[in-house]
Amino acid sequence: MLTLDKVYHAQYVLKDAIRQTDVIHSPVLSKECGCEVYLKTENLQLTGSFKVRGAYFKISQLNEDEKKKGVIACSAGNHAQGVALASKKFGIKAKICMPDGAPLSKVEATKSYGAEVILVPGVYDDAHNEAERLKEKYGYTFIHPFDDEDVIAGQATVGLEILNQLENVGAIVVPVGGGGLVSGVAFAVKSLNPSIKVYGVQSAGAPSMANSVRDGKIETLPSVSTIADGIAVKEPGANTFDLCNKYVDGIVTVSDDQVSAAILALIEKQKMIAEGAGAVALAAVMFDKIPDIKGKKVVCLVSGGNIDVTILSRVINRGLLMSGRCCTLTIELIDKPGQLVEVSSVIASCGGNVTGVLHERSNEGSDINGCYLRIQIETKNFEHINKIKNELKARGFKLI
Repeated sequence: MLTLDKVYHAQYVLKDAIRQTDVIHSPVLSKECGCEVYLKTENLQLTGSFKVRGAYFKISQLNEDEKKKGVIACSAGNHAQGVALASKKFGIKAKICMPDGAPLSKVEATKSYGAEVILVPGVYDDAHNEAERLKEKYGYTFIHPFDDEDVIAGQATVGLEILNQLENVGAIVVPVGGGGLVSGVAFAVKSLNPSIKVYGVQSAGAPSMANSVRDGKIETLPSVSTIADGIAVKEPGANTFDLCNKYVDGIVTVSDDQVSAAILALIEKQKMIAEGAGAVALAAVMFDKIPDIKGKKVVCLVSGGNIDVTILSRVINRGLLMSGRCCTLTIELIDKPGQLVEVSSVIASCGGNVTGVLHERSNEGSDINGCYLRIQIETKNFEHINKIKNELKARGFKLI
């Protein structure tokens, strides 16, 4: 049974094994969000994620027989690195089952800590099933990524740190996959200060805990699809489901576009890198998903920073679109000299910057002298985009 004593014991065990990450106030994000935004920077934790807390504490509690058998785990990437690091420190052999779509950076980082990685076709839940099969076949000790009381106690130490680092917290917003982090943080925080609200955030493409809590029973999603691979879980845990029902004030969802905008905001305004799962808490605050937080101190838990650099540029581009920092306009023109010059002068006079141009003849059925101009523009915000559109229309151009 999860107790505060166990959480405090986990904090003691972890004190020399992990980093106490900072809680950083963000004046810029606070102004934009209408509340006092603080960032709990677990993306700067050892292994780049909070997961090392639960994995390390769980492995520290194994008996000698369990250690001799070696450990096996399943993970989309962050738990894998936590288990691999802890196993290395305790001199234990580790095998990690990871979905074959896991970011290469997470796979290589896990291998670098000395663990054997087994890539499994599918998503996290498929990797979990393979880990369970291997555990039964070879007798390995299974280290669950979230549905284990020792793991949850390790993650709960994040909540203790927040309470020690910041006074008068109004709400804590936490990413949710299987629920180990949010249930641990909510248990620790509510046990010590029930007035603080704790909210969970899931991706709209993987709302397993949100659906389960809403319907009052554990539900399994047929599939998941999200850029937040760290929280792409089809089914929440039994322990985490019960703890969320008891201690979490609400679970909301955010879209991939909103997550991309949050990643971009952290990069540009906070000089901070977060992966998709690590940015969902800020996304929920940025897009008004969390109730009754105006003017209050709100801690967004940035749970991880292990984003694959190969998708970072795509995420940034989506974030630019979501925040009105760029747009693509299609304009129907009469194909005659001077049209492109006039369009460009309108955009320039409004302060826009053209980054790409595609000129093509009209399709069948259009005016024989017609053409289309597809033009990409860097802009300041959505108001700026509307200003450019309205000025083009005022000059007689037809926007498609």
